[in-house]
Amino acid sequence: MNGGEIIVKSLEAQGVDRLFCIPGESFLPVLDALQTSPIETVLARQEGGAAIMAEADGKLTGRPGIVLVTRGPGATNASSGIHIAQQDSTPLIMLVGQVARDMRGRDAFQEVNFDKMFGDMAKHVEEINDVSRLPKAMEEAFRIAMEGRPGPVVISLPEDMLYDEMAITAADLPPRVEVTHPAPKPDDIATLKAMLDDAKRPLVIAGGPLWDADAIQSLEAFAATYHIPVACSFRRQRLMNSLSPYYAGDLGLGCNPELLNRIKTADLLILLGGRLSEIPSQSYSLLDIPNPQMPFVHIHSDADELGKVYTPTLGLQTNPKQFLEAMLSLKSKEDVSHSPLPEHQSYQQWTDTMPTPPGDVNMAEIMRFLRETLPPEAIMTNGAGNYATWLHRYYHFRHPQSQLAPTSGSMGYGIPAAVAAKARFPDRPVLAFAGDGCFQMTMQELATARQIGANIMVIVVDNGMYGTIRMHQETHFPGRVRHTDLVNPDFCGIGEAMGFHVEKVLKTNDFMEKFSNCMKSGKPSLIHIVIDPEAISPTKTLSQIRAANSGK
Repeated sequence: MNGGEIIVKSLEAQGVDRLFCIPGESFLPVLDALQTSPIETVLARQEGGAAIMAEADGKLTGRPGIVLVTRGPGATNASSGIHIAQQDSTPLIMLVGQVARDMRGRDAFQEVNFDKMFGDMAKHVEEINDVSRLPKAMEEAFRIAMEGRPGPVVISLPEDMLYDEMAITAADLPPRVEVTHPAPKPDDIATLKAMLDDAKRPLVIAGGPLWDADAIQSLEAFAATYHIPVACSFRRQRLMNSLSPYYAGDLGLGCNPELLNRIKTADLLILLGGRLSEIPSQSYSLLDIPNPQMPFVHIHSDADELGKVYTPTLGLQTNPKQFLEAMLSLKSKEDVSHSPLPEHQSYQQWTDTMPTPPGDVNMAEIMRFLRETLPPEAIMTNGAGNYATWLHRYYHFRHPQSQLAPTSGSMGYGIPAAVAAKARFPDRPVLAFAGDGCFQMTMQELATARQIGANIMVIVVDNGMYGTIRMHQETHFPGRVRHTDLVNPDFCGIGEAMGFHVEKVLKTNDFMEKFSNCMKSGKPSLIHIVIDPEAISPTKTLSQIRAANSGK
């Protein structure tokens, strides 16, 4: 086999059934080998979109998403997806073509030093200069991407190396990599059980990676058995059914103030699987650093994350599933309670209180319609922007795979993620939410959706501005608003050109019929919703923000 064939056969050995790609001359032997492979190759329109698709696929499967890009501009475009995978702790492998070995160091055409470029962003970066190294390198890439805190791995492939041959068969390749995580120590579990027995106001914050459907089911059983409320970290609402009587809400942007106060005053706080970084910690103001103000227990799969920011009273290196199984083994099923906790009642009031924003479109009412209409298994995706706060506050996530959103805050995420989700689960409704600015970051991937038959629905929430940045300008530099207004194209025209069924919504009540038209169309669809610029968030209008900061 040549190098390209070894790579493809290695991917097959690891169970890869789909990869995302922008073709390049730097890895032609890989493209050639893919012709006879059962691996589906999804051709994206830009490397950033391809990398986001791979990252989203990694979130959905728990195994590395695969993206294949060329050197130089290909890799730099794809770097947005690498950053998302790093921040979101998602397993991802990027295979990137490189200049020939004898040209390295001469600033050759599209040459980049990937070790320097990705060294602080990826878990591992390696350039393969000897074809005999490829089988082991591919095995190690999968292991590193999944072990400890999952994340991205970058493998650089000099184009001339890919033509080199070695005597090897598919049977000689390393077997499928399976990663194990340390089991919790029995003494630590006993200690935590005693802490829970003594606590009067405990609370769990669930987040991070390594959650499968069984772990999520166990989380709810844990909450019911120990009578403990569970909040979800930023953009991790899928970890707890929003309708569960133990669900306390999410720690995102524009949080329920009662939830924040409840966390600050807990007498035992358990951080399960996550890291409580800037957004969920409310700019690191929620807990005292380095020693939180309450007994603090941190459970994480990577020992390096324990004590990195917050010093735990008790730190456990394990994954959520093993931790929850150990805790459930200590309690009888007779202890289970199904009474709604006060924290859930507070969440219900927070999500059921519908504002009346300025203008003819009320996004909260549209979210209410969607949560009452869509099945639990529907997948909602979004990028970054104030428009997403309507989704996160008013939609009910009820399925372990119902959400794809970047904790990194990357604009343009929603559409590529939706393409990946629909390719993975073609029978489920997949809705991508995007602001008008967010949409224009990756709108070219509508063509990818059309090409592979991914009938996604894209909902463009258009207020004619980069709304989040405008909100911050109005707050910090009142009267000095610049560079956030958008002169937008015809979004419906773009959708039609891409082969989408399109609808435009100017009034709240129009959405229901036009949503139904999209669902019946048998095509990918786009709904362009025009909202009043004043409706900048669920809690404040632009005028209210200006009035509050007029004295600055």
